[in-house]
Amino acid sequence: MSLDKSTFLLNSAAIAAGAALFGATANAQNYNGPTETTGPYLSGGYNYLDFDEDLGGDAHVSAITARAGWQLHPNFGVEADASFGIDNGEFDFDGDEDDFDLDDNEDSDFDDVIAGPGDLGLDYLIGFYGRATMPLSDRFDVSARAGYAFAEIDSTVATVGGNELVFGGSDDGFAVGASAAYDLTESMAIRADYTHYEFDTSNAESFGINLEYKFGV
Repeated sequence: MSLDKSTFLLNSAAIAAGAALFGATANAQNYNGPTETTGPYLSGGYNYLDFDEDLGGDAHVSAITARAGWQLHPNFGVEADASFGIDNGEFDFDGDEDDFDLDDNEDSDFDDVIAGPGDLGLDYLIGFYGRATMPLSDRFDVSARAGYAFAEIDSTVATVGGNELVFGGSDDGFAVGASAAYDLTESMAIRADYTHYEFDTSNAESFGINLEYKFGV
């Protein structure tokens, strides 16, 4: 490569870097924070859920999530969200007939041990929360939330002999979590969430990414 060509490439790279830096600086100077620090907001996105079944291993489920909330105060708000499963999670079931009261008459219709591959499906998961928010900069904030959640879960286990065992149903329990949000514009932000669900028959961990729109009042 000739010296002239190398110089040309270096100059071009410097000009491009300078233009990118100028654009980023101008964008930062034009950003004055969210339009309002209180008011309603809506968001939607993707959630990855890890269910810890009492009678089996972990089952991983993907879901879409919709959320609505109201920032009552710059540091406190309320929100509700609903997640709907878009695939089933696989797990290894390991239980016995006593877990389901399948052999109360002791006629040995079922083997004492029931084990096999299973699928877990999430019909819905709905939660209601109070949320405390702490801004760390003009664009970035962190928050914690606590509330109560309801879920409808169905599981299917393939047992020996080609039979299927279906169980599940409604479950509910307390939920706590934390999140971090970054403002892309004055009214739009991207938010990452972690939530732990303490259900009666199983626990779950949720990791989500959502695009949030703030309306303001």
